[in-house]
Amino acid sequence: MPERLPDAEALFEDAACGLVVTSEDGTILRANQVFCTWVGRSQAQLDGVRFQSLLTMGGRIFHQTHWAPLIQMQGSVAEVKLDLLHHDGSLVTMLLNGVRREHASGAYHELALFGTTDRDRYERELLSARQRAEELLQEKTAAEAALQQAKVELSVAYEKSQRRAVFAEQMVAIASHDLKNPLTAINMAANVLARGERSAREAQMLDHISRSAERAQRMIADLLDFALARVGPGLVVSPAALDLHQLVAQSVSELRVAFPAATLEHLSCGAQPAQVDADRIHQLIGNLVANSVAYGSALQPITITSGVSQDAATLWVHNHGPAIPEALAASLFEPMTRGSLKDDSVRSVGLGLFIVREIAKAHGGDVTVSSSEGAGTTFCVTLPQVRG
Repeated sequence: MPERLPDAEALFEDAACGLVVTSEDGTILRANQVFCTWVGRSQAQLDGVRFQSLLTMGGRIFHQTHWAPLIQMQGSVAEVKLDLLHHDGSLVTMLLNGVRREHASGAYHELALFGTTDRDRYERELLSARQRAEELLQEKTAAEAALQQAKVELSVAYEKSQRRAVFAEQMVAIASHDLKNPLTAINMAANVLARGERSAREAQMLDHISRSAERAQRMIADLLDFALARVGPGLVVSPAALDLHQLVAQSVSELRVAFPAATLEHLSCGAQPAQVDADRIHQLIGNLVANSVAYGSALQPITITSGVSQDAATLWVHNHGPAIPEALAASLFEPMTRGSLKDDSVRSVGLGLFIVREIAKAHGGDVTVSSSEGAGTTFCVTLPQVRG
């Protein structure tokens, strides 16, 4: 047998909402305890009071023009939000649902009212969250627009820097090319003057002029190769079958004259001819030896090893001395890079190793370096060989 429900009186008084019964003109006939508590009045204080008198002025106008005619015509209203006056003068916001019912004794309005405090808070939180979401969306849109603008500006700046870099490299190429002829003339004039009878001081000065001109010519040759590699089509090589060991021996012999204070040793292995460009190999060995003289130990020999196998021609240049700093190792073959962190007086424009790499690449090969305090520094140039 089902449990007995509370009696109707208890259900009315203790309902989960405010319940009010009025006549058609709004006179309150009965209000439950919940409603009485919400408006701060007793049942006796509400008896005979018109419901609309509990409303604010705006609520009364809305009652007269909207929901009273609506409940009269269609018999019900739903979710009408209104403010009621508490006994202490404060406002109590409620949501009203009402129906008009016909009884034997006449027509009555049955009203159910719900507090909106939690709902209002939820709506405020929802509205706040929506506003925050819209603000975040606006910030995101603004950030994306700023990022896009920054990308455009960066692209423009990059293009400008590229044009400036190309222009600068072209100027280097032009200036280097135009300096070749006057330097050659200076060198030739110094050589001619040196043939005559000169005092010791004059001979020494002419020797200084000649050496300085030759050094300047080497620098200009490096700059021209740099410009050719960066602005032009790249270094051009004309490989031919030749004796690599003899070619290297010749280079080493000439470099002994250029670097009289250095001890240069040549080792060789393999006996096959190699397909290489003789002039470029001379230049490559000269740059690697000059680098070893500049940064290696002057007390120990520099070893140049040439090797030829079926698949490759290989050149090793080894020197003793301080190891290459790790901070420089990754960019050692980049232009304008020097093999030391010290601000020393070594003559260099930082193109020697860059040109070594470009010569190796022009032969289809590459260059690597290994360096440590105990073993010294070894540059290895590998040039692949294609046999017919």
